[in-house]
Amino acid sequence: MALAERKPSLRALADERRRFQRVTVNLLGRYMLADRREYPCQVVDMSPGGLAMIAPVSGHMGERVVAYVDHVGRLEGAVTRVFPTGFAMTFSATPRKRDKLAAQLTWLANRDILNLPEDRRHGRFTPHNPITQLVMPNGLNMRVRIIDASLSGAAVATDQRPAIGALIMIGKIQGRVVRHLEEGFAVEFTRLQHPDFIEESLHA
Repeated sequence: MALAERKPSLRALADERRRFQRVTVNLLGRYMLADRREYPCQVVDMSPGGLAMIAPVSGHMGERVVAYVDHVGRLEGAVTRVFPTGFAMTFSATPRKRDKLAAQLTWLANRDILNLPEDRRHGRFTPHNPITQLVMPNGLNMRVRIIDASLSGAAVATDQRPAIGALIMIGKIQGRVVRHLEEGFAVEFTRLQHPDFIEESLHA
């Protein structure tokens, strides 16, 4: 019985893969599982019918997911595949919504957003007050200097080097360590920040 129940979902997943061309992306977002808890995520490939994401908590096969993805918006669907670093989901979308998603993916690709480094997607600046508080993955609270920042990330000067992929808090903003620098490390925020409030949010 379990095998018979699995076959339609496997066929649906294969059909989805054939119908839609997946595009490699690097988009931040957040998602909510059936228990209504929210988590940050990074979408690594996407089509008008589904996506795969790096996520700290994976849902169960068939579990309902609501995702909010930068540049794309709200997407609702179900878990279709689970892997060690995250999971894949398909969308419950009308043909019109799928057409809109296809247009959005094309627009993003044509504007070269998908393959640009983070610091070229959004203009960088140095905050008026560059000194802020940073909370490390182990809970250590420390003062650091912001080298520069943008709406999607920041570089900080410190002798600490958290692991690539580690989640930290810089001021009120959650971010993920994306690379080590000679004088510190770079962070990509889990959510795109509003230009009117970013300087305030960079301070706890």
